[in-house]
Amino acid sequence: MYRHLIKRLLLFCLVVALPAESQTINLIEGIKIKNGHRDEALFYYNNNWRALRKEASELGYVQSFELMESNLETPSEFDILLITKYATQSDQEQAEARFEQIMAHSGAVKLLNTIQPNEFRKSVFVKMGRGEQLTQPTINEPVKEVVIDGLAHPWSMAFLSEDEVLVSEKDGHLVKVNLLTKHKSVIHGFPEDLANNITIDASQYEAGIYPSSLNGRTGSFNMGIFDVVLDPNFATNQLVYVAYAAQKRDSFTTKVIRATLQNDRLIDVKPIFVADPYTPGAWHFGGGLTFAIDGKLYITIGERLFNEVNQPDMPIAQNLQDKRGKIHRINPDGSIPLDNPKFANNTATSIYAIGIRAAQGLTVDPNTGHIWFSEHGTHQGDEINLLQAGANYGWPIKTTGTYRHKTYKPPTLSERTFTDPTWYWRHTVAPTGLTFYTGNDFPQWKNDLLVSGLSRGSLWRLRIVDNTIKAVEELFVDDRVRSRKIVQSPAGKLYLLTDEDDGKIISIRKKQP
Repeated sequence: MYRHLIKRLLLFCLVVALPAESQTINLIEGIKIKNGHRDEALFYYNNNWRALRKEASELGYVQSFELMESNLETPSEFDILLITKYATQSDQEQAEARFEQIMAHSGAVKLLNTIQPNEFRKSVFVKMGRGEQLTQPTINEPVKEVVIDGLAHPWSMAFLSEDEVLVSEKDGHLVKVNLLTKHKSVIHGFPEDLANNITIDASQYEAGIYPSSLNGRTGSFNMGIFDVVLDPNFATNQLVYVAYAAQKRDSFTTKVIRATLQNDRLIDVKPIFVADPYTPGAWHFGGGLTFAIDGKLYITIGERLFNEVNQPDMPIAQNLQDKRGKIHRINPDGSIPLDNPKFANNTATSIYAIGIRAAQGLTVDPNTGHIWFSEHGTHQGDEINLLQAGANYGWPIKTTGTYRHKTYKPPTLSERTFTDPTWYWRHTVAPTGLTFYTGNDFPQWKNDLLVSGLSRGSLWRLRIVDNTIKAVEELFVDDRVRSRKIVQSPAGKLYLLTDEDDGKIISIRKKQP
């Protein structure tokens, strides 16, 4: 009945090239959802299909599983693709009985309403395409390998050569690491106003600045050293750029410095950007850096609030006189480009885009020159955005998530035009550092955007066509690790930085036969 449907479905799955082992049995299902029922369908599959397969995976019944949903704004034959991989034919044949046993053990099916599962499916789905058993040869399956450990929450990594890197530790130092010998050395000469270890006394500030649950705790929280990037002409000038949280008495902000790297020391250190004003609070500094093809330095700055209860009448991210909650564009020496967008009188002239809550990841598509960035929501609201000059990304007037302060109501600001995200998740991902893959180990990933996530320790692959995200895949669902950044070496090798006390640099390479 669905023969032509299945052919197209299988063709699509082959196009996005999900990794598979030799003789792996792949069962692929496609779901088309009736209008208005997307939330119900995703709830059902996240709380039943995914939950069943997670337990089955732990029991060794299934090899892996993926749930992929299409972009809401992009029409396609299927809204959800479900892929279950079995190691053997026997495992696949026993799947239904095993799932029934797991369901009986775990209790009733979770639905948003009281109707039975079969009735629920009929009310929610227009059609279901079910793939037949399919085998594929190995196509460069990715595996992880720890290269370096013992880092204090690594945030970013810049390649001095293929095997030697600068690593910024959020809770530590700027360090030089040799990926072959494992030798680590601290880079001296870092500014003394670095803020990375404070004790919270919430009673000294208005409610919301510091969560009362953290009162008396000592830590870096969102503070520390952030992104580190090399000058486009580093080979001749040895200039590096570092963003970090700077402290002035009991207040903080994001600062960017430029310095010359001389052996294991920074010399001629110069502040080139300060995200005034300094304020109390240990959250959402931003700190993402990238050089674009225009030779300018782009900087992400968060709005620095933990809770919307502290939002002024004119929200920080919408206030054109406030550098917080913006993306900035400056020349390498800190001066302001003459062709920056013009917003209004008295606007901070470094501002390139506004309406930002807590953006960290920032990267350039090497094929198009376009700049992409990730942004944290509060409860959901995590986004991937295409950076556009003069754009307003909406926070807090417009968001795909909810607010931390449940009764907060932002002003309307009806005179402003907002730019929608290119992609957003319906669950919390906390996306951070991202990069476009141009290496050769995984040809099926060529030119895809890779995004690391703090929440649930996720790593995502996004296929972009004409600035539209066409397919999304979550990688390593059976081996999650809280991830701060995914980076690519000059030779195209992939490395993942883990956000842990015992932080690691993990190599992502193809599995050896």
